[in-house]
Amino acid sequence: MLALEGLHVLVTGGSRGIGAAACRRFAGAGAVVLVHYRDRHDVAESLLAELRAVHDAPHLGHAADLADPAQVGALFDRVEREWGRLDCLVNNAGVWEPDALARFDVDVYRRTMDVNVLGPFLAVARALPLLRLSQRASIVNVTSTAGQRGEADHSPYAASKGALISATKSWAVELAPGIRVNSVAPGWVDTDMTAGPLRHDPAARARIESQIPLRRVASADDIAAPIVFLASELARHITGEILNVNGGSVLCG
Repeated sequence: MLALEGLHVLVTGGSRGIGAAACRRFAGAGAVVLVHYRDRHDVAESLLAELRAVHDAPHLGHAADLADPAQVGALFDRVEREWGRLDCLVNNAGVWEPDALARFDVDVYRRTMDVNVLGPFLAVARALPLLRLSQRASIVNVTSTAGQRGEADHSPYAASKGALISATKSWAVELAPGIRVNSVAPGWVDTDMTAGPLRHDPAARARIESQIPLRRVASADDIAAPIVFLASELARHITGEILNVNGGSVLCG
């Protein structure tokens, strides 16, 4: 297991799915974690209790709308007040909504861009002074296979993740050498976000699995482990990388 004692990590969208799995992985490796969430206080508190049982540390929970600059400011003000620095920011919060072009919904588009693009930009900009106080600073963006090859009927989502992939590469150069910036790009992951096709439609799940070379859908923990790796000293010479964690599906066009 990776040893991350003393690492202070903020995970956006940290109360469920990939974010919660990453929080568990970080805490299990000895890190101190801030679980960001938007409105599920009960879920976040339950996760925090779990983290404290695994690693007795000053883990935090904080609610914020990441598209609101004032709320993002308050989030990082708390990090500064409680911790005094930040070692790793994981931009995980995201939305995935269908929006076929023939029925283009501007509200879905704006909501997708606000959460998936504007949120990470605001978070990184505000986190920079705190990350620059760290000797092992890094940013990990959760992007997607869709951001590399597109996704029919979800083009705003694909465009948002493509934007975050480009931002990852831009920030890696702009923030070097003091801050590493990388991305984990999942394909299908079995979470609440994808429950419709993966948990409630066996035929759809079978079709999806047949299109993945490894013939399985990822668990949230399958994505969390590479996130933690990229934040660790094992990845100290890696920056600007898009790490595909999708069972090979990005190779299939």
